[in-house]
This record gives sequence, C-alpha cells and structure tokens, in this order.
Amino acid sequence: MNEKETIEAALFAAGGTLDAQTLGKIIGKPANKAVTIVETLMKEYSERGSGIEIIDLGQRYVMQVKPMLTDLVRPVAPKELSAPMLRTLAMIAYHQPVVQSDLVDMRGNTVYDHIRELINRGLIVSVPYGRTKKLQTTPLFADYFGLSSNDPEAIKQKIIELSHQQSGDKGLNKWLGYKLVAFTPMYQSLAILCGIEDYKVINAYDPTEEEIEELADVSKLVISRGYLEKVSRYYDGEIIEVSSTTFDDIIQAVEALENVGNKQKTEFTLSNLRDLKEKYVSKALLIDKKVKPATDMISRIVSDLRLGVSAEGVVIAPDYDLTSNGVQVGEGADILVPTHGSVETDLIERVCRKYDAIIDGLKALEKTSSD
Repeated sequence: MNEKETIEAALFAAGGTLDAQTLGKIIGKPANKAVTIVETLMKEYSERGSGIEIIDLGQRYVMQVKPMLTDLVRPVAPKELSAPMLRTLAMIAYHQPVVQSDLVDMRGNTVYDHIRELINRGLIVSVPYGRTKKLQTTPLFADYFGLSSNDPEAIKQKIIELSHQQSGDKGLNKWLGYKLVAFTPMYQSLAILCGIEDYKVINAYDPTEEEIEELADVSKLVISRGYLEKVSRYYDGEIIEVSSTTFDDIIQAVEALENVGNKQKTEFTLSNLRDLKEKYVSKALLIDKKVKPATDMISRIVSDLRLGVSAEGVVIAPDYDLTSNGVQVGEGADILVPTHGSVETDLIERVCRKYDAIIDGLKALEKTSSD
C-alpha cells in the first residue's frame, strides 16, 4: 500500500482530526511530506465531486461528509456511545448474563436510559427473569467492536486483556464503573466519614475539559443541594444532592452513600452524629432566651436545637450581609453564625461551629442580663 493510500485510510479511520506530525509517523516520513500528500488528496477529492472532503485546520486534517449532505445522511449514520453508556455496556458484557436490578445498584438509575438505548441499537437483549430482567450482548455487539465471537467468556477475557494493557486490575474496576463516587470539594470529608477509599474530588459546577473527562468515570456524584440543573449539563450519571447545615443533613448524606461506603465506618459515623446532636440539644435545654432566626438556614438550626422562637427574641443571622436575593440579614444581629469556612474543613466540624456559635452566644447574653 502506498503512502497516499495509507494517509487516506488513516483520515477515514480516525473519525476526527489528525495533525501532520502524526500522519508523518504513520508513513515513516517527515511531517512536511505528509502535508504534501494530504494536499494532493484534498485536490483529488475536490476535483472528482465527492460527497466527502478533507479540511485543513492548520496542519490538522479531518475527513468528513460535506456540510450540504450532512442532514441527508444523518439518519443512517451510527451514533457514538457516550462514555457512561459505554461503561454500562462494558459491565453487561463482562458480567453477562447480568440481572438488571444488580446493574442498577452498581451504576445508578441512569442505567435504565442506557439499557433502553442499547436495546434499540441492537447491542444487547433483555430477557424476563422473575420480577426483573437479565441482560446480555448480541452478535451485533461483537461486530460493532470487531470481535470474532459473541461468546461471553471470550468477551470477558478480551475486556480483561484491554484493561491490563491500560492500568491493571484497578483500571479494570474503574473501566467497568464499580461504584466510583465523586465529591465536590466541600463534601470531600463525606468520603472519609463513609469509609470510601476509591473516589474523586471534582469541581462539577464549572468543570474544566479535563474534569469533564474525569466525570465520565463516575457512577455517583455528590453535590450541594440546588445545583442539579447546572451540574446536569456536564454529567448524566446519578447525582446525590446534599446539605450540611444541620446534623440531620449530614446523617441523610451518609445514609445516601451507605451502599457504596464501608458498612462499619458508616454505622460508626451515623451513631456519632446522632450522639452529637443529642448533646447539643441537651445543652440548649438549659437556655431560656427566645430567639428570632433571620434566615431559613438559621431557622433549621434553631428547630434542631429546639429553642423557643419569638418576634422579640435574640436575632440570629448568618455571617454574611446579603442573601442570594439581595436581602440584608447580618447587620444588627445579636449573634452571627459562621458559614464560610474553608472547604477542607470536616463537615461535622462545620456544623458544630454553627451550633456552638448559637449556644455560646445565647449563654453569653443570658450572663450579661443576669449581671
């Protein structure tokens, strides 16, 4: 095969851009030689009125359908599998026949959409199995990935072989999507509280291109409540929204991660959180002063501590001046509650500081009143 045919085949197979240096390496010649060959191909494609064209993007080249024909051929063009869907397919292929409910437990509820799409594409079949279903690959799966057989054991060995070429057994677990959890920076300490060893920390609210690629390896993503719509633009896996205002918030967050955490560590953390809450409630029982929460966040803490509320009570506000709606809250408050601690701070410590600020502040005011 000559050099021109080799470069033409490379551009066709790439399905994206190839730079001159890469093309030169393929034919074993300098980059400028590859450029000359590509320019010849571009001229030939243009002169023969082909429906395919080669575009120069500044010594980066791509072979594509001409724009005027794109809409006409789109119905017959194969759609690429998204990274999360590909991992779902890999798990089905590796474990087949796999029970659908087990797959959902491992990958999250978004798997249902993946299964539906994979069935529509003919890559897997679904067979009734009691109250759920079993899933397995089809001969089209083998054709799609260039495998000689759709034999389950042969497919499994091929997956193991590919994984070992990349990063060994740990890489296999990650590639197959074994409950890899990611946390936004503020909630990293949840991983420790739940005994989760294999996890990522990703800024999912405004991710870089690299972080978006990392999100593709994640089966569950833990974010702050209220950011679901924003994060969904970058991530289509299972999203767990959590808060960290009260002990109950953290308890709910830990419970949401029970099935991916260490059982003993999770149980210890939940017991510790419930004990801490009761200790703070006991401290608050000794306080007679009524309070007036300035925001919903403060109201939740006050309610958790079972403090008395009054319109003439001690004004308690967060330590910022304005809410997101532009309402001024902090000025003139009797007690300010810390809210903007370092994101590295343990979640339990953050909650304790809020509760301590309220209880210590009320005790100080009571002492002043009695003096």
